[in-house]
Amino acid sequence: MKDFLKPFRDPGRMEELRKRLLSFRFGQEMKIMEVCGTHTMQIHRFAIHQMLPQGVKLISGPGCPVCVTPNEYIDFALELAKGGLTVATFGDMLRVPGSYSSLERARAEGADIRVVYSPMDAYEIALKQKGPVVFLAIGFETTAPSVAATLLRARREGRKNFFVLPGGKLVPPALRALSSDPQLKINGFLLPGHVSVILGRRDYLFLEKMGKPGVISGFEPVDILQSIILLLEMVRDGRAEVVNNYPRAVKEEGNKRAKEFMWEVFYAGDSSWRGLGLIGNSGLFLREGFSPYDAFRAFPVNPPPPRKNPACRCGDVLKGLIDPPECPLFRRVCTPENPLGPCMVSSEGSCSAWYKFG
Repeated sequence: MKDFLKPFRDPGRMEELRKRLLSFRFGQEMKIMEVCGTHTMQIHRFAIHQMLPQGVKLISGPGCPVCVTPNEYIDFALELAKGGLTVATFGDMLRVPGSYSSLERARAEGADIRVVYSPMDAYEIALKQKGPVVFLAIGFETTAPSVAATLLRARREGRKNFFVLPGGKLVPPALRALSSDPQLKINGFLLPGHVSVILGRRDYLFLEKMGKPGVISGFEPVDILQSIILLLEMVRDGRAEVVNNYPRAVKEEGNKRAKEFMWEVFYAGDSSWRGLGLIGNSGLFLREGFSPYDAFRAFPVNPPPPRKNPACRCGDVLKGLIDPPECPLFRRVCTPENPLGPCMVSSEGSCSAWYKFG
């Protein structure tokens, strides 16, 4: 693996690309949004944001599934846990604050909340006990096929005690909403690598019609630098194209089988995103044939009205309106040890990246 990655971390190649970057000149500020949280972490880890020419700025987007999950989803999950159900979740969700508490705090108070690495891990828990197990099914197109495959198995085996709490999101509708927002003035998108492995290039072609160039990028420093150069060349030349700069992993049509699984189980509907609000056809919901596994329907609990921390500006960070240090809580009271917002909780969150790497 190290030998495979060596060309993508070659210092000489990085220096060559840095010099190419510095050759660009723009008369006004150019904003490039990196959509993926992993890109954000790598950009700060390798100090790529410090290699940019004057006037070019990288801004973070809503590419962290934990970060865009709204309070009301977490509040519902907490009510399930407090009601005695077994709740299975990815580790990043534990510390995300809801309106009044967090899953971590509920677990400390005795709730049965388990950390799993996949939906199939949650299903295995259901096989070993009689009581209900609810998996918190958050994530983008990357995780949705595995959730779908698990539900197909549950239906095939007639499993009655396994449920999911649908919370999946779709990236293209969010990009459409961001591109349409005149306040943001985004000049181009660094498109996510993991999501694109599933989607392929074609699902982003609407960006061309909206006049927004996009480049699908890998995650190594050479990948990212090359992709930024491609974006700046298109902005300079007045071209709006979607380019696949990650061909070793992303195919034109994506992963057809994974998408078949996903759409067999889910349909797209309007969904609420933290910071972005309600976006049409951006959420994944269970089709009627899988409604018995929907925890929203099976356990109609009534959490208290959701509320937000008015001082936390995670929503503005997710839209690229501010950088994390502009939030009044950043570093002062909001830290990875004491996170007050999801952007600081997740390992892919923008605030976490800024805190860790500066």
